[in-house]
Amino acid sequence: MKSQGQHWYSSSDKNCKVSFREKLLIIDSNLGVQDVENLKFLCIGLVPNKKLEKSSSASDVFEHLLAEDLLSEEDPFFLAELLYIIRQKKLLQHLNCTKEEVERLLPTRQRVSLFRNLLYELSEGIDSENLKDMIFLLKDSLPKTEMTSLSFLAFLEKQGKIDEDNLTCLEDLCKTVVPKLLRNIEKYKREKAIQIVTPPVDKEAESYQGEEELVSQTDVKTFLEALPRAAVYRMNRNHRGLCVIVNNHSFTSLKDRQGTHKDAEILSHVFQWLGFTVHIHNNVTKVEMEMVLQKQKCNPAHADGDCFVFCILTHGRFGAVYSSDEALIPIREIMSHFTALQCPRLAEKPKLFFIQACQGEEIQPSVSIEADALNPEQAPTSLQDSIPAEADFLLGLATVPGYVSFRHVEEGSWYIQSLCNHLKKLVPRHEDILSILTAVNDDVSRRVDKQGTKKQMPQPAFTLRKKLVFPVPLDALSL
Repeated sequence: MKSQGQHWYSSSDKNCKVSFREKLLIIDSNLGVQDVENLKFLCIGLVPNKKLEKSSSASDVFEHLLAEDLLSEEDPFFLAELLYIIRQKKLLQHLNCTKEEVERLLPTRQRVSLFRNLLYELSEGIDSENLKDMIFLLKDSLPKTEMTSLSFLAFLEKQGKIDEDNLTCLEDLCKTVVPKLLRNIEKYKREKAIQIVTPPVDKEAESYQGEEELVSQTDVKTFLEALPRAAVYRMNRNHRGLCVIVNNHSFTSLKDRQGTHKDAEILSHVFQWLGFTVHIHNNVTKVEMEMVLQKQKCNPAHADGDCFVFCILTHGRFGAVYSSDEALIPIREIMSHFTALQCPRLAEKPKLFFIQACQGEEIQPSVSIEADALNPEQAPTSLQDSIPAEADFLLGLATVPGYVSFRHVEEGSWYIQSLCNHLKKLVPRHEDILSILTAVNDDVSRRVDKQGTKKQMPQPAFTLRKKLVFPVPLDALSL
């Protein structure tokens, strides 16, 4: 069968290997010294560094691409991608393709990483004066050799000062010398956050064949191109959304939840920072809870919001939470008010529920630490059973069902405090909510009570369809 790359040539073009090499030689003759350096830089990570360092011409680079099976007469797309990036688009004609064809295929066939593309873009935006200033700022750690903007960035990468997940050094340099380039870095972070990684197709498995071809590579490409591009929830409506906090401190007979005001305060502070309108309800009875749920279910503000957050700080047990008058309300019942059928304004929007609550009878392991859960004699039902069986929900529970969660009587609960601190720390790094909750799990699981005997593990359950990445607030947050 024909591979995807074979669509580049008509049969009359496929004369012999020499003919293809002649085309490569023509391309080589049209590239200058800087073009060669650009090609070598873009091939880092794909071609061994030693081979690239010894390459003195474009034809040397092409030879390595051929040897690494990155380039062939049947599939010259990677070279087309390289020429496109270094703005030698006229040379695409020698590969019998156009700029438009490259742009169409890049989403599914791109080989140059987002990080390498970013560095190349930045090198183009750093002029000789900017480069001098950057070298001056890092003078003590740089070799005493002549540098171009590209070799400067390559050196920073080689020394481990920057990588695809660590751009702090680069951001500091740009902030001081070329602030406009910070836009490129922000763009890279957004694209990295939403990048859909498509596994490479094995050449021997480009189609599934019985007696006849069932799924061609063209069919696969068509299918991929038909997929929605957006892998993240939309976060650019008129406002971020509503955040409701139910904070129960006092109960009819259950012990007061000392320290819960700290959790309510930090939740309010952080979600306001993220752009939410926050409503706090203290010591909510069952009747009042139903009123809150009905009001929020029908709230017209959801129409212009990106997201909805509902936080509950209370006692509870076995998949349910207590109202202040000690009525048990199933978590699933609370969340079911916000399904697409019950609350159409929140359809296809993420709905996040964070619950700090007991899951059994109270215990008092120490003076300063109180338990918000107890390991029951019989294992409870799965946490997944607490969330509605439809998309776009996330439930973050302070503990694995049936196990202990802790609250400091002065500082607040381990879970809520960790959640808020990690939102503050990781949202500016463009981390998605599930990555943030994973970091919260790690943090809380490492904590122990004063005696060093009791631990806790939070657990999220979700039916999110996309990544949820909160936009970075303009102002820094102090907690």
